[in-house]
Amino acid sequence: MTIEQKITDIVANAIQQLYATAIPTEQIQLQKTKKEFEGDITVVIFPFVKAARKSPEQTGQEIGNYLKQNEPVIQSFNVIKGFLNLSISTAYWLELLEKINTEKNFGFKAADESSPLVMIEYSSPNTNKPLHLGHIRNNLLGFSLGEIVKANGNKVVKTNIVNDRGIHICKSMLAWQKYGKGETPESSGLKGDHLVGNYYVLFDQKYKQEVSELMAKGQNEEEAKKNAPLMLEAQEMLRKWESGDKEVYQLWQTMNGWVYVGFDQTYKKLGVDFDCIYYESETYLLGKEKVQEGLEKGVLYQREDGSVWIDLTAEGLDEKLLLRSDGTSVYMTQDIGTAKMRFDKYPIDKMVYVVGNEQNYHFQVLSIVLDKLGFSWGKDLVHFSYGMVELPEGKMKSREGTVVDADDLVDDMVATARETSQELGKLEGCTEVEAENIARMVGLGALKYFILKVDPRKNMTFNPKESIDFNGNTGPFIQYTHARIKSVLRKAQEQGIVIPSKLDVNCSLNEKESGLIQLLADFPSIVNQAATEYSPALIANYIYDLVKEYNQFYHDFSILKEENKTVKELRLLLSENVAKVIKSGMGLLGIEVPERM
Repeated sequence: MTIEQKITDIVANAIQQLYATAIPTEQIQLQKTKKEFEGDITVVIFPFVKAARKSPEQTGQEIGNYLKQNEPVIQSFNVIKGFLNLSISTAYWLELLEKINTEKNFGFKAADESSPLVMIEYSSPNTNKPLHLGHIRNNLLGFSLGEIVKANGNKVVKTNIVNDRGIHICKSMLAWQKYGKGETPESSGLKGDHLVGNYYVLFDQKYKQEVSELMAKGQNEEEAKKNAPLMLEAQEMLRKWESGDKEVYQLWQTMNGWVYVGFDQTYKKLGVDFDCIYYESETYLLGKEKVQEGLEKGVLYQREDGSVWIDLTAEGLDEKLLLRSDGTSVYMTQDIGTAKMRFDKYPIDKMVYVVGNEQNYHFQVLSIVLDKLGFSWGKDLVHFSYGMVELPEGKMKSREGTVVDADDLVDDMVATARETSQELGKLEGCTEVEAENIARMVGLGALKYFILKVDPRKNMTFNPKESIDFNGNTGPFIQYTHARIKSVLRKAQEQGIVIPSKLDVNCSLNEKESGLIQLLADFPSIVNQAATEYSPALIANYIYDLVKEYNQFYHDFSILKEENKTVKELRLLLSENVAKVIKSGMGLLGIEVPERM
């Protein structure tokens, strides 16, 4: 039970005893006491004034007196207008710190056989280009969300759906076939996903040339785009692929194989992984089958041109295409097939799709379509919708080759972290291997933290220079604080100091120390809230607040030089648990923290 829950219960009991009135706990409003007033927890008195039939000040005084006399946890109180400020007893805070210390995985709940199974889909790359900055936000959010949901006692399956078929894939295939001259990742020295991405860009360049030439000959832009020979060839290649043409299929397998090797390297760099990977080429036919079933049951309808649609006007939406007139599938068809395949294999209680907010409408429709096709879980799917990420220079475009490549960005971040750490003397005394590892942790930590600290629903601008700062709300600042605490604990060990698990009951606490214990105690509720609201940002900003408070405490009070043995032991135990929570919280964001810097 948190201190907030305890205070809620004892206030409810006080009102029952004083005024013979049962107050619903949701009417009891608590907040952290403002720094200018004495106290730890503030109770808002106004909701109780009617029951007390007295002024807010008198009511607060009566409740405060009752709590002081009947509840050992309340040490003192004061009333400011309609607010009752409660100071919690030192004994309570010491006992709470001891409890936090005994829990190795403090703040986390373990899953058991009866725990719900949550499947989280993220990444969803296309095999015609490498991962870029937008994918990085998706992967980091998806991975972190998986860790947070798992920490709340759920079984989690992290999954990826690879968009490995369609006209966009055929564009890069066709460009390689026409202009590649047999180039391979080995012959070019390029990662496979980069090589294939280059041909996707090349297709767009050549296609635009053809469109310009056709427009110069009198066609309007729409006609020119439709009649450009390259586009017609790409569409024909897609038809051949869907009909199982051996040569096209072989080329598709070869080029996708290059891309998968490249993707795996990028995922490893980013520190994200998956429990299972699905491929649209394996799910779209199953989706077509389900669409056919829906047609036979009268849930869907067919137009004169042979295309299949669903009418959602009764739900306030429009009519949605599920199969084109030539029988080829659309994204919705593939999503239906993938969902069916997943739910056949796993007893999923909740399905979460981590996909950008430009697809909000798509998932609104998918939920209704799945429900109408007979999938009971359809209406409960969650679209974890997040905002776009840009650079200070503006938006990125894959076709024009103006995206920020994920591999290049990670490498640049690590190189910058190495350079910055060196300049600030953070790598002094480190071996070359240690320096490399710290640079990798700091570079990736800067990238991940900067992206994850932002409310996922918001669009954001990623500024590499700001992210690597060792001061302020950044990953490196938090990582350095963790390393600083570890250094203090090492020195204590070298001096033969044994940190006790039980503290002296007569130990005194200053305001900073009790505040830090209270912040530590908030961690489980923050972990729970982050899962409920699907927001890793809550974890990130909580850890920053904890680190900021600890650094102020570290600046204001001695630890190893403290002469009072009892106080020294308290501060070491407190520091040890701050480091534990920093490591756990950053772990939920997929961020490692160094032991030394």
